[in-house]
Amino acid sequence: MNSLSGRFLILTIIFVMLAEVFIFVPSVSRFRQDYLIDRLERAQIASLSLEADDMISPDLEAELLENAEVFNVVLRRDEIRRLALSSPLPLPIEESFDLRDPTAMTLIGDAFATLLDPEDKVIRVIGNPVRDGGLLIEITMMQMPLREAMIDYGQNILVLSAVISIITAGLLFVSVQILVVRPTKSVVEQMQRYAAAPEDARRIIEPQAGVKELRDAEEALQLMQTQLTGALKQKERLAQLGSAVAKVSHDLRNILTSAQLFTDRIESSDDPLVKRMVPKLVNSITRAVNLCETTLAFGRVDEPAPTLTITELHPIVADVLDSERLSADAADITFVNEVPVSMRIRGDGEQLFRVINNLVRNARQAIAATRQPGTISVRGWEDDQAWHITVCDTGPGLPVKAQEHLFQPFQGGVRKGGTGLGMVISADLIRGHGGKLELERTDENGTVFCIRLPKADVDLV
Repeated sequence: MNSLSGRFLILTIIFVMLAEVFIFVPSVSRFRQDYLIDRLERAQIASLSLEADDMISPDLEAELLENAEVFNVVLRRDEIRRLALSSPLPLPIEESFDLRDPTAMTLIGDAFATLLDPEDKVIRVIGNPVRDGGLLIEITMMQMPLREAMIDYGQNILVLSAVISIITAGLLFVSVQILVVRPTKSVVEQMQRYAAAPEDARRIIEPQAGVKELRDAEEALQLMQTQLTGALKQKERLAQLGSAVAKVSHDLRNILTSAQLFTDRIESSDDPLVKRMVPKLVNSITRAVNLCETTLAFGRVDEPAPTLTITELHPIVADVLDSERLSADAADITFVNEVPVSMRIRGDGEQLFRVINNLVRNARQAIAATRQPGTISVRGWEDDQAWHITVCDTGPGLPVKAQEHLFQPFQGGVRKGGTGLGMVISADLIRGHGGKLELERTDENGTVFCIRLPKADVDLV
């Protein structure tokens, strides 16, 4: 019964039976009242024979009492209490019930008291005579026939309730199967069919349910599947484009590398014009080679996972700063290594070199573009949770657009002709360490990037 329809069937039976119980309680108490009133009416009718003939035989009196199923009949008229019919009582009277003006709770309580009392005993019943036949009528009778009649009536009610419950539950079960379960199973089958090939637009669900709620669900699923299929197709096209760009960049890098070798030969020329043009040519080719290498690095989907070892950070930062000092536009820039010599971190040395190199190079280019002196410093420290590395510069700060798209490929570039891939690659490499690269501050006084590498085996958020 783990299915929706099975549970619905059980709940329906339970609720219908519960409703029948609420019906049974007042019903059985009403049956008892009607039963006793009927005995009062029979007794009153039997007493009328005495009104017609004051002298009746003992046999006729016994027959009248037997037909009324009572022992004695007392009829009160004009304040005179008169024993109309009588016979010997088998037992003393143990309980009296007044039916002249009972409350609902009294009737219910008396009914259940009768049902729960298995002993046969004599009871007195008091009521109003019919058709103003007197002030009151009083009878004595055995309780057991009343109890047996109530039990038979209750059993009939329970059997009828069970039949009604089964029929109602069956009808509701069939209705739920047709209106809810089958359409739901159809939606699940459509989802499974779509999941097998989400790129196939033919497998997108077509809303067919007649129930409004299910149709709304199908329409929402159709919209989600349509958007997902479109996104997957776009992703596939981008992957193909990235593969093509990587292949072109690979071959172009080889060509540019050959051209770079030729420029080394040209530098030895004595021609003044050649000497003036060669540095520009070398810088242009160098930038083109760097762009190709960056594009290739970004296009590689099989970037190896970092090899995490205990590494000294100070030599890595020193190598980065030494390489950047050799740049032609770094003459007025001061490079400062503020990483403690004893600082050791857990990480991949080669990947950390690439990340710090990207950040320092971006800082150098930003300061060089202002044609003003500047300072770039790399600092390192640690606490109980993580190692921290910051790259600070005194440059002009990042433009608003660059801040908004800082870690998005081909959108976060600051320099003219820049691609912004360096920041994307750096963020991915740090993420592979379980850490985080973030922009801590940028304004007209400079920019600060912070790298956090976790000490525990959890990702930083």
